[in-house]
Amino acid sequence: MSSPVPNARDTRPLGMGGAESPDSGAAYLLVMEGDSSWRFSLPAEGTVLVGRDEPADLLLRDESVSRRHARILVTEEGARVVDLGSHNGTLINGRPVEGAHLLLSGDVLSFGAVLAVVRARVRPVAARRTLETERLMAHLREEVDRALRYSRPLSVLVLALPEPLTGGRDAVEALLTAEAGPAEAMGWLDAAHLLCVLPEVSGEAGEDGLGERVEALLAAHPRARLGTAACPTDGCDADTLVAVARTAAQAAKPGRAAAAADGATRLDLAGRMVLVADPAMSQLYALLRRLAASELPVLVCGETGVGKENAAFAVHHWSRRSAGPFIAVNCAALPEGLVESELFGNEKGAFTGATTSRAGLLESAQGGTVFLDEVGELPLSAQAKLLRALEVRRITRVGDTRERPIDLRVVAATHRDLEAEVVAGRFRQDLYFRLGAATVLLPPLRERPREVPLLARDFLARACQALGRKELVLASDTLQALSRDTWPGNVRELRNLMDFVAAAVAGDVVDPHHLPPRMQGRKGAAVPARTEAVAEAGAASPSPGVGATDSRLPLAQELRELERRRMMEALDAEDGVQTRAAARIGMPIRTFSFKLKQLGVQVRPGRRGPTPE
Repeated sequence: MSSPVPNARDTRPLGMGGAESPDSGAAYLLVMEGDSSWRFSLPAEGTVLVGRDEPADLLLRDESVSRRHARILVTEEGARVVDLGSHNGTLINGRPVEGAHLLLSGDVLSFGAVLAVVRARVRPVAARRTLETERLMAHLREEVDRALRYSRPLSVLVLALPEPLTGGRDAVEALLTAEAGPAEAMGWLDAAHLLCVLPEVSGEAGEDGLGERVEALLAAHPRARLGTAACPTDGCDADTLVAVARTAAQAAKPGRAAAAADGATRLDLAGRMVLVADPAMSQLYALLRRLAASELPVLVCGETGVGKENAAFAVHHWSRRSAGPFIAVNCAALPEGLVESELFGNEKGAFTGATTSRAGLLESAQGGTVFLDEVGELPLSAQAKLLRALEVRRITRVGDTRERPIDLRVVAATHRDLEAEVVAGRFRQDLYFRLGAATVLLPPLRERPREVPLLARDFLARACQALGRKELVLASDTLQALSRDTWPGNVRELRNLMDFVAAAVAGDVVDPHHLPPRMQGRKGAAVPARTEAVAEAGAASPSPGVGATDSRLPLAQELRELERRRMMEALDAEDGVQTRAAARIGMPIRTFSFKLKQLGVQVRPGRRGPTPE
């Protein structure tokens, strides 16, 4: 059941813009109730009561929510949710909550008809754990750190059972532990999800060591679904890898396995390609699809560069107005003295320079959608006129007295906290409520770690194609650096960086020293000057297969170049046979093959030397 029109407290885009920036390690829920979404921050420790009663900490209004619905317990060991005997129950990833259930990043909670996506607090690798699930996650964090530090392969498997398993765990575990290596680990995330940690397994289809585990898991439960994820390709931290593998398991058919790539969705919005993989973004785009069926105005909130225009266009594309025009208006770029003329049009002679009569942007959107980007930048005089136009669905051109009917839908966007702008007197409260009948809050890129490697590779591939060059490979430590960045410019900054890398990097592999200094842990400007970066890329990037190194590079990078050169020499000496080349330098064949892939090198047995992919 839809909620009433939200008030300012409900729709406030918490932690956006301004002086307060959200802590990237803080835990929160992205709540989606009725036609709106917002962020609810979880405490570092304590209890959160969820319900419709006024004493509730997370106060919901949907009638499917009980007065005292659930309780979230946050301790140093993590957050757990407990249902309080609610009428419609509390679900986690579609299953009823039993007892105190541990929450992981990417979990989707259901309080009746209200959804909430969990973002758990980031914890250091060395944190102590006392419960089985926490010990398993701590082990995975240690393996991720090792894999990234030494460029070693690592995969995780998540087995999703058709119903929670109350007994018979021994049969599943016996099938796996019989073949498990000394560094492998296995444990239950909950009664329906089993996690396997597989070091030295890259996740390639048909790979030795992976196929046996998949077959054993599915043999134990033929109707179960299995998801796989690899580090760093699918994520550079434990929580992301688990969330990705679990999402892949949900996308798999019963009795089958699916890779992490199957959990990502590529939306084709009339030629605009939008890649969605993060659980929160998947839920938000599902919300946008539902909102598109109505005529409600939609207010999209989020930081600059987060993808607000794509969200607005999705509403238009999925609506009954998709055949009409989509007019995007950057309110921040409108000349101060011509705002009303640009929006509403003008008659000839209305002001100096008005040599002809001209329709405004609102009038040009007849039958379609107008997107008011950065609507918080509109001056108060234009806000008053815009409010009246939306109320009566008629506009008056500057210099005219005749009203003209308009038939359009409005989607607005802002990076500002409009509630604070209302309090400061810079934005009209009545216009705020008019535009925010439905509010959607898009999380910043730093809180969507699953999408960073996917978007980076996608943007880089497009940039290389546009330049007519072979596709570049992002090295594993480069993916790690990208995943750990805070991305103040969000998706737009990532796309611009990949465009630059495609033009500046001379070799076939993008290494960390090709990135801005802040991503390498070095002091310096957030983004180096373009000419300086081009010079650095040209000087510091060794040619493929050549062992030259630059004394300015970090020691780890010089060791990586040495390892690369030794691998190429071994392949050349062994006529391209990987098993013999790996043995020649004392490297496990799985690691050897994994690093060749990371270097973008394809080897054909029986031919002298490797060839670039």
